[in-house]
Amino acid sequence: MAKASQKSLTFESALSELEGLVASMEAGQLTLEQSLASYKRGAELLHFCQKSLEGAQQQVHALTAANTLQNLSDAGDLSGAEDIG
Repeated sequence: MAKASQKSLTFESALSELEGLVASMEAGQLTLEQSLASYKRGAELLHFCQKSLEGAQQQVHALTAANTLQNLSDAGDLSGAEDIG
């Protein structure tokens, strides 16, 4: 995949292009060369999408961990207030 197109590529646009490639390959109207080129491009797009999803998953885990720590901290504050009463 060209570096210039990677910079402007989003997960959604990559997924849409990949779906289009799959549809055209499943239709069986491509030449052998077109099929090979589509397969290669599809593999590149799949790799891009997988990396994008992995990055998003890491962000979700980090945010979840930060939120869990904050909730534990808040719960500790509340339990301390209950002990005073």
